[in-house]
Amino acid sequence: MRTEEFIFPGSQGRLSGRLVTPGYPVDQSVVFAHCFTCSKDIPAAKRITAKLAARGLAVLSFDFTGLGHSDGEFENTSFRSNVDDLRLAAEELQRRVAPPSLLVGHSLGGAAVIAVAPHIPSVKAVATIGAPFEPAHIKHLFSESLDDISASGKAEVTLGGRPFTITQDFLDDIDSSRLIPALAKLDAALLVLHSPVDAIVDVSNAAEIFQHAKHPKSFISLDGADHLLRGVADADYAAGVIAAWAGRYLPVADTGKSEKSPDGDVLVAEVDPAGFAQDILIARTHQLRADEPADIGGTNTGPTPYQLLQAGLGACTTMTIRMYAGRKNIPLEHVSVTVTHDKRHLKECERCEAGPHAVDHFTRSIALTGDLSPEQKTSLLNIAEKCPVHKTLEASSHIETTLSEKA
Repeated sequence: MRTEEFIFPGSQGRLSGRLVTPGYPVDQSVVFAHCFTCSKDIPAAKRITAKLAARGLAVLSFDFTGLGHSDGEFENTSFRSNVDDLRLAAEELQRRVAPPSLLVGHSLGGAAVIAVAPHIPSVKAVATIGAPFEPAHIKHLFSESLDDISASGKAEVTLGGRPFTITQDFLDDIDSSRLIPALAKLDAALLVLHSPVDAIVDVSNAAEIFQHAKHPKSFISLDGADHLLRGVADADYAAGVIAAWAGRYLPVADTGKSEKSPDGDVLVAEVDPAGFAQDILIARTHQLRADEPADIGGTNTGPTPYQLLQAGLGACTTMTIRMYAGRKNIPLEHVSVTVTHDKRHLKECERCEAGPHAVDHFTRSIALTGDLSPEQKTSLLNIAEKCPVHKTLEASSHIETTLSEKA
């Protein structure tokens, strides 16, 4: 994947964004809106954007006006200015990268993506995480200061251990902002993710959003997660669900197949530099994850590289047998194969030349079901030896390695 700075004009000045792409040209993009007083740099935002980029989308996350590295003063912002920033981000993405097809919003950012979605024609899907049904819901975060704000026009409050100035204009704006009109106009699929134990935005907000939205709409419970998705497993789960769900509404037009790569490219990108988990995108269409067991430092969130190799051999074997049975009219009802792998010393391998090195040894146990004669069973076992992946593993392959300029 490739990560680059993405600076663009916002409602009150320059906005600082991060664009994550799969490393090749794309025809669809995503805008991620962070939570109230947060920034694009919170761990949950990074994990979700990485997962969507691994699926073949260009993903922009940015700091709203007055937050993070963006220009402007927070006390001069409002819910409507956040919505304006999102609209400008979408316009800039369409101009410089690709039209935004998916909007993802966390907390108040979720309310903002619902509000802006009807104004962005290219949007096909919207996902919210822990979003309030009404923007005014956030007033409970600084309820003790409401009287001071009313009396003085503004007051400094502490949110997440940091000072912020909240103005009466800000309160008036969130009091007058409603999501029901936007939900009624929303011409896009909606995914609502919310934790039933969210202590900041009660899950009843998700029920209200879901009730007022039109189909197609879906709800996913982030059971046990906190509002900020600080748990790595919770953030990964939300990211995976959004990516899988979005695939139904954002089909990939270009699979990357070419004369040089007839099966399409396979993109592998690490999930976290601190571990071994890898997101895999195959032909810009199919997603899976590779990892290592916990006892050697992995997180066991997917098969190991050797297990993937075993799976490739097994899948190719059953496909080859099925194809042959169909051509020869063999009454094969079902075929399965169990593949094991280990290292064996060359002196134990009768088919190998003598030497001190260990070789990879794969064992296939093939199960055939059907009214098959001994001759037909032998024929099917023999054809398994001609499986293309089998031939590749037995032959000497050439692997060419180059240094890519793409990060």
